[in-house]
Amino acid sequence: MKRSDVIRTLQVQFKNMRTSDAMAILDCVMNEMKSAVANDDRIEIRGFGTFQPRQRATKNGYNPSTGEIIHLDANKTILFKPSRELTKKMNG
Repeated sequence: MKRSDVIRTLQVQFKNMRTSDAMAILDCVMNEMKSAVANDDRIEIRGFGTFQPRQRATKNGYNPSTGEIIHLDANKTILFKPSRELTKKMNG
């Protein structure tokens, strides 16, 4: 599903909504989610899942083509955990 699909779905759900209004709503929601994750906040969307920032530790990896060991610095990533409802819907 692409951004344009979400906007079109909003317009179908709310018949009188203009494209620019749907885009503004989607942008607002996405910006709030981005700023929450950037501030190390957990995002919970009931019935969908949770997004949680995680800190990865420093570790040693290797270059598969040369076999050379390389140092990988600590960094942040985002963990998504789907809700039970979403998991049940995906599995049938």
